[in-house]
Amino acid sequence: MTRGKWKPMILWQLGKGSASLSQLEDAIEGITQKMLLEHLKDLMEFNVVDKTTYEGFPLKVEYHLTERGRKLLEAVVIMQEIGVQLM
Repeated sequence: MTRGKWKPMILWQLGKGSASLSQLEDAIEGITQKMLLEHLKDLMEFNVVDKTTYEGFPLKVEYHLTERGRKLLEAVVIMQEIGVQLM
């Protein structure tokens, strides 16, 4: 579920708060929109990320962590801290 380099970065950014697709794309250097959408879709299938769609024009969509996503982010942070200690 969190394999690869992009998903932990997406979780990290969403841990700061809800964000639109363009905000995530700007915040995660090197990720393409296609790759970002694919990973968001995967994370949504695992109930880690959800999205809110706001009516109006232009259409506004914001992504956010679910409760499960917040718990997963805590685990990622712990693994990162252990990795830093081992270096």
